[in-house]
Amino acid sequence: MVFTAVQIADILEGEIEGDPEIAVHKLAKIEEGEKGSLTFLANPKYTSYIYTTKASITIVNKDFTPEQHLQTTLIKVDDAYKSFSKLLEYYNEVKNNKVGIEEPVFKAETVNYGANFYLGAFSYLGNNVQIGDNVKVYPNAYIGDNVSIGDNVVIFAGAKIYSETVIGNNCVVHSGVVIGADGFGFTPNEKGEFSKVPQTGNVILEDNVDIGAGTTIDRATLGSTILRKGVKLDNQIQIAHNVEIGENTVIAAQTGIAGSTKIGKRCMIGGQVGIVGHIVIGDNVRIQAQSGIGRNVKDNEVLQGSPALNYGEYNKSYVHFKNLPKIINRIDQLDKGTHGEQYK
Repeated sequence: MVFTAVQIADILEGEIEGDPEIAVHKLAKIEEGEKGSLTFLANPKYTSYIYTTKASITIVNKDFTPEQHLQTTLIKVDDAYKSFSKLLEYYNEVKNNKVGIEEPVFKAETVNYGANFYLGAFSYLGNNVQIGDNVKVYPNAYIGDNVSIGDNVVIFAGAKIYSETVIGNNCVVHSGVVIGADGFGFTPNEKGEFSKVPQTGNVILEDNVDIGAGTTIDRATLGSTILRKGVKLDNQIQIAHNVEIGENTVIAAQTGIAGSTKIGKRCMIGGQVGIVGHIVIGDNVRIQAQSGIGRNVKDNEVLQGSPALNYGEYNKSYVHFKNLPKIINRIDQLDKGTHGEQYK
């Protein structure tokens, strides 16, 4: 797709300094910009590159005043970083604005869908599936019986949405995601054999939830596994049965959360964190990468380590851990000084 400086300025409500008709068809870093590319300058440490970049158009803050001659056309905005992000969103909307039903697909007669619906080839829609407006379902997706999907949802290729799942408005489900698979529920008998406990609940995603590629979210044993409004999950995360994640919590890749744990609002959880089941984590909690959480966590705690400690205490302890050989050597020397030659 090709955009002119005038078109971009209209989208961003920006001011043009340079050629209003110059066109771009790709994006680039400012230091790698070339003819036909669009870039931006938001971080002052990259300012020197604006005088050498070959990018055709550069988005800058309104307070930017060049000190040398520029080869690039400027579009001045209030916040260059936010404006560039807005432009990326617009680009994705245009690029992904597919409509219609490709062939072959399977679509049950009881499926209902709204305006501007797109269904990619080799997809499956089960009985009583309800789909809102402006929904895009890419090829090879599976959507089981009685699934409900709101407006402005994107389900990328190869995602699997099991029966009874509820997805709100403005959600994104990336490729390889599995929503609604059985929770890990088994009970042992007297022979030590394990029998499956039926998983009869579902999964609910509220509005504005993003699920990264390869992530799995298990259905509840009873009731619902729930991701509240604004939750953002990275790739390859495991959410077990009956977990509840509070509004606007974000979780990085390869984290695993065991069953029935409740996580509060606005938490930030790093990559490869392990969280045991049946605990409660409060609001505004920060958990550093590779931590292990085995207890209830109060509001506003910041944790690191496995088992996790208070973040400040962990850092103090780690200083001593790094110096442990020296500390042991000093203790040995003190022992020798106190007890003489008996330790030789």
